[in-house]
Order: sequence, then structure tokens, then C-alpha cells
Amino acid sequence: MKPFRFTVIAALLGATALIPTLGGAQQLSPAVRTQREMIVTANPRATEAGAFMLRIGGTATDAMIAAQAVLGLVEPQASGLGGGAFVVYYDARSRTVTSFDGREKAPAAATEHRFLTEDGNPLDFVAAWQSGLAVGVPGVPRLLEVMHRRYGRLPWWSLFGPAIFMAQGGFPLTENTSDQVGGLLALNPSCADGERLFFRDRTAFEYFANAADCTAKPAGTWTRNPDYANTLRLIAFWGAAGFYSGSVAADLVAAVRGDLALPGDMTLSDLSAYQVIERKPVCADYRGHTVCSMGPPSSGGLGVGQMLGILEHFDLGSNPLDSEAVHLFAQAGRLAFADRNQYVADSDFVPVPVRGMLDKTYLAGRAALIGDRDLGTVSPGVPPGAVEPAAPDRTTNTTGTSHISVVDRYGNALAMTTSIESSFGNGVMVPGRGFLLNNQLTDFSFAPRGDDGAPIANRVEANKRPRSSMAPTLVFDARGRLEWLTGSPGGSRIIGYVAQSLVNVIDFGLDPQEAIDVPHYMNRNGRTELERPIPGVTLGYDAEALAQALAARGHGVDFVEQVSGLGVIQAIERGFLGGADRRRDGAVGGQ
Repeated sequence: MKPFRFTVIAALLGATALIPTLGGAQQLSPAVRTQREMIVTANPRATEAGAFMLRIGGTATDAMIAAQAVLGLVEPQASGLGGGAFVVYYDARSRTVTSFDGREKAPAAATEHRFLTEDGNPLDFVAAWQSGLAVGVPGVPRLLEVMHRRYGRLPWWSLFGPAIFMAQGGFPLTENTSDQVGGLLALNPSCADGERLFFRDRTAFEYFANAADCTAKPAGTWTRNPDYANTLRLIAFWGAAGFYSGSVAADLVAAVRGDLALPGDMTLSDLSAYQVIERKPVCADYRGHTVCSMGPPSSGGLGVGQMLGILEHFDLGSNPLDSEAVHLFAQAGRLAFADRNQYVADSDFVPVPVRGMLDKTYLAGRAALIGDRDLGTVSPGVPPGAVEPAAPDRTTNTTGTSHISVVDRYGNALAMTTSIESSFGNGVMVPGRGFLLNNQLTDFSFAPRGDDGAPIANRVEANKRPRSSMAPTLVFDARGRLEWLTGSPGGSRIIGYVAQSLVNVIDFGLDPQEAIDVPHYMNRNGRTELERPIPGVTLGYDAEALAQALAARGHGVDFVEQVSGLGVIQAIERGFLGGADRRRDGAVGGQ
């Protein structure tokens, strides 16, 4: 491996066709068109790296790996080496769809009492989140290697060149990262060591903040991360073994176990034993299209599939912001989340009635519950195959996540949603290694049993993977031809974001960028949430009038920030249309 090769690759990035979707302040950009290939990520530099790999003949997998390596540098609050991911993949040669589970898992020493105090009460969430107990065994490096061995075309080492070059030479801190750092710092009662709730770890604190006055480094700050560059060099040379064994693994375990307040119990054996699992994707029919997404341990594919299966019984009209369409979408969300909370967990540990939850007769019965008035909080149904009594788990994921959609010149396509769970994970940057640790285990239910003593499906167990809401999704027409790719970050709201993007393109005939720009709305079996309008980012709408119309139907309505990060690609005759989310730093690239 010769270092100059990385420099050559990085220098060539300037030739890559990159089309950021960030338009003028008052004018929304149209969908981007390419002829041969396309990639959408949450950051222009990640899109540059992936688009370059496509341009020189790489596959969708090659582009994804390069983009993920850069995202871990320029959007570290969302994903990275210390996290996990799910991929739904279409192989053009065999015309088959599969999925890969690179989700973090609990250490072998974990028990169902992990997040309970000595008196049996759940731990304070922030204390658990910012602790070693929250860290799951990372899956991203192994996932990248597994996919490259099967679907890669370019040399493994070359895919890390752009990220290494940027980490070593520097890049401007994004406004998105700076704002999120500032938001967390503002919650600290004090910035003194030992008194911070967030960024308790000194390494991360000094990397992201001005230690002297406890403020976030401003957007545009030239930022270098040579430790990350060195970690990537080890992975580029040794493969995933450079992460799961040796000095990187030792430093990671030491960081997890070194938390003075709530140390974790991860071991070197946990790391070396980690395996990616290939799983059958969850596929559902919707108005003549086949929608394939991620199954358990993610609830995303089932949630999206249930919402679409319920909505198929209704005419949504022609306006995505009509109160009738919003009402129906919210009711479908209520019903889907009731089942999600009851049944979905790691199917290697608990039986999940996947077929039953998507059964057309069952969903027709659920749809029949919907009327003109808001249903209010609904109880889960009893889908065919639901055999184990369980208590509901209303845990909602937080938003340290990113998404990549790619289609290559060979016809292969993938949707990857990648995460470290909360923004900045557990707030610990592994000393000398340049990447953040996840807090993914807080996606488990803290309480192992419900009030009635029934077990909660998503309780902590050794080597178990926590429930997710990630929903990387591919859509096919009746002849099996690829039509759309979509996915988003956003915690448990991912289910609503992805379902809405599909309704927008299928029911309302919007192009990918229009589908993303429509203001969000959803219901997670609570109050109906409407997105606050963002001038120059979302399409304009009369939010107050919509809220009043919903209130007249019995909805409790909240205006909330709904910071999705959708990446949508549509296959068209002789090329592709793509859209990226301006709520983050999304960009479309390709040629």
C-alpha cells in the first residue's frame, strides 16, 4: 500500500460530477438527473467520494464504502466506525434482493437488568446514554468488508483514500455539526471536567468545542483528524481485522470499560466474535409496487409496510397537504406503531410475526378501524402468528443517523442507513483513534418486563441486537424492475419519513426532490406531529390551517422539528432522478 495513491485519488475528486441540492435561499432546486449512476448522501464531501468511485468504474458497494468513510469524518455525530448499519441490496446479475444486518449487539455479559438501578427502577436516560453501558459491539467495519468481498470491484484500500486525505489535510466544520455541538453544550450545568452531562469525555470535548469558553467551534473551522486517518489506514491495510483486533480493539474496549460512572462490560472477545448477518428483506405490495425494506431487528420495514398496507384501502386524493390525506396517514401511523411497540425485536431471540403483521386480511381489519375522527391511542392488534404474550415497549430511537442511496452503471443498487444512535453517540471519542462510540444499547427497553410481569420483546439479552427503526428501502414495479430507492435518519420518525416519501412518489406523483421537500407529518401513536415550516427548505404550506382542520377531527397537534435526511433516487428511462434533503447537508452526485 503506497501513501501517494491516496493523494492521487483525492486530487482527482475535483473531476467528479457533484450536484449539491442546496439552492438559493428562496428557491427550491429541482430533482437532479444523471444518465449512468447516482449516489445521494447527507454531505457533499461524502457524495463526492462515492461519485468518484462510481465514475472510475466502481460498484454501488464501492461508492457506499467511500462515502461511509467520509461521513464518519465530516458528519461524525451521525455515523461512523463505532456504529452499526443496515443495507438492502439489489443484485442486477441475479435480479435478487437481500439485506445485511450490521447492527450493534449487546456484549456477552449483558443481562436484562443492565439499565436498572439497585432498587429495580430504570436508570436516568441521559446517564445511561452518556455511559459505557450504552455501547454496543460495532458492526460497520465488518459490514463494509463483507459487502466488498461479495460486491466490490475496486481495490479495498483505494476506497478509504478520500477520507484519509481529508482527515489528514483538514476540512471545514459544517454548520450542522457546529449547531448540534452547541445544542448539547447548552444543556451542561457546568463545563468543568467531571461536571459536564454531555461531552464528558475530554478527547471529544476538545475536538468539538472551544474548551476555554465552552462554546461550539463555529462552522467553517478548519478541522483535522489525523487519528481517524491512521485508523482508516489500518483498516485499509488489514481489512476489518484492523478494527476488531489489535491496538484499535484494545483502545476501544478500554474506552468502553473506562467510564468511571457506569463502565461497560465489552471484551476483546465480543469484538472479534462480531458477525454480519444476511437476512431476507421484508417486502410488501403497495398499489402494484413491491416495497422491500429491512426486517427485524429493525422495525422499519414492518412499520413502513404496515402503514402502506393500511393506506392502500383509501384514496389519498391529489394533495399531500390536504387534511384528509394527513389524517389518514396519521391513523395508519398509530396502528403501525402500536404493533411495532408490541412485537418487534431481534428475531433471533424472540418470535416476530412478520408475515402476520403484513397479512392483507389483517391489515384490512386494522384499516377498518379508521374513521373521520382521530382514533386516539390504539392497542396493538393480534396478527396471525403472534404466539408469545408480551408487554409493549414504547422506546423511541434518537437521531444520530445518516443514509446513503446508490445505483451503479451495472444496475446494482443499495440503500444503507447507518447510525451511532443519539447525536454524537455516547459522547466518547476513542483516544488516539478519532471515532465516536455508539450508544445503541439504549434502544433496548430499560425495563425487562411490563407492569403485568409479561416480558418485553425488546429487553436486553446477551449478544442480542436492539430494535431499530431504520428502513433502507428499494421499490420495484410489477415486472421486477427497480423504481425507487429511499431511506432516512430520524430515530423512530424514520418510519414516517420513509412511508411519506413513498406515498409522495406513488400516490401523488412527485419527483424525488418534491417528495422530500413536502413538510413532514406523522403520528407515533401519540399526538399528531406537524413539521414547522422551513423557508427555502420545505414547500410552503398553511400549517395553522392544517392544524385546525386536524384538531376539528379530534387530533392533538404539535409543531415539531422533523430533521429527516432523505435520499431518494428514481429510475427513469435512460437514467435517474435524485433528490437530497436540505434539512441536513444532502447532496446528489453522479454522471
